[in-house]
Amino acid sequence: MSEREYVLTLACPDSRGIVAAVANLLSDHGCNITESQQYGDHYTGRFFLRMQFLAERGSDGAVVGEDVLRGAFAALSGDFGKGPGDQVVEWTLQARDIRPRMIVMVSKFGHCLNDLLYRQRSGLLDVDIAAVVSNHPDLEFLAESYGVDFHHLPVTAATKGRQEARLLELVESCDVDLIVLARYMQVLTERLCAKMSGRIINIHHSFLPSFKGARPYHQAHQRGVKLIGATAHYVTADLDEGPIIEQEVSRVDHTHSPEQLTAIGRDLESVALARAVNWHAQRRVLLNGDKTVVFD
Repeated sequence: MSEREYVLTLACPDSRGIVAAVANLLSDHGCNITESQQYGDHYTGRFFLRMQFLAERGSDGAVVGEDVLRGAFAALSGDFGKGPGDQVVEWTLQARDIRPRMIVMVSKFGHCLNDLLYRQRSGLLDVDIAAVVSNHPDLEFLAESYGVDFHHLPVTAATKGRQEARLLELVESCDVDLIVLARYMQVLTERLCAKMSGRIINIHHSFLPSFKGARPYHQAHQRGVKLIGATAHYVTADLDEGPIIEQEVSRVDHTHSPEQLTAIGRDLESVALARAVNWHAQRRVLLNGDKTVVFD
């Protein structure tokens, strides 16, 4: 016999005994909990749980009692919905050795793409990059240098619908779980945001909404900012207002040139995005309305 590790996540109305009930169920099925985190939001009355546990696996590779475990938890989760209001119960059970697959979308700035490709090759990212998609051909060489398929999908206002339809075809054919906008300088349609809700992550500088438009670091330099940063968030139809996953900041002063601010900002963007992608891949991020619960 060998073992396989799983991640269980749960979001439901808060009530007493949830952790104990889940722990007892896993114990009754011969599982060993290796990590457990939970949070009760008293503002919304909602409870969040993430557990990692080991289950025994037979010589044929199948987890002993996995179907039984899923059925047992599905039955148990019905009790968690007996809270105030009409809050839903959401839960997932996934083997840790099944890595999510993602498409990275990029325009002409390659720092975040390069960082993600390097981290994947170095074993620092718990996700597989299935393809790179861009509305410009400039970074094809970078994707190919890492052996990743590159798809040039140019877009205009008139062709946005067809371009996004082609993107969704790639999502289907590549069996993709996540889309990452690594400085992809196009606004996604409401249809695509709804189709991939909770499965698109974007990165932007944290000056928004103060410095919108072109050359934000030059705008920040002109205003003498003292703190710059980057924000990684889930994408919604409301531009750059989706639930925040991670942020990075750095202090700056009057001696920094616009070029230096840009360089610092790009480093912050790369770090924040990579961390958000990894947390998502490890199922450490749970949606809580317009914000997130992150079990880092």
